[in-house]
Amino acid sequence: MKYFDLPPIWLMGFAALAWATARLGFGFAVPHWGHWAAGGIIVVSVGVMAAAVVAMLRHKTTVIPHQQPSTLVKTGVFRLSRNPIYLADVFTLAGVSILCGSWTGLVLVPVLVVVLQKRFIEDEEKWLRARFEEEFVAWSGNTRRWL
Repeated sequence: MKYFDLPPIWLMGFAALAWATARLGFGFAVPHWGHWAAGGIIVVSVGVMAAAVVAMLRHKTTVIPHQQPSTLVKTGVFRLSRNPIYLADVFTLAGVSILCGSWTGLVLVPVLVVVLQKRFIEDEEKWLRARFEEEFVAWSGNTRRWL
């Protein structure tokens, strides 16, 4: 089961639910500009994810949740958010929900925030705090968890 407890799986599940419920009639009409806005949100989110993964790979630390990091990454997008990949997941779901015209998907956005926080972020921050102590405390004091 742990192989399925990954943020992309949660994101895909919520996005599939957003798409399906919109197709079943629980949606809204998306204006033409809404498609462009949603597409832009998704593109920026994927860019943030890619930038975060590149930063983590450069610092030779894991990008896989539930694995202990070897380095505290504080550069690049990690200067703006302690969890840029999770933040991008949330915005991706918002973009997909708008693109599909899904009220359900928009309601699931804060649910995804809670899932990511409880399933992944809390443990990761415990590991970082234990391993990097003062460095983590200083960084987390100056960098927001989300935005």
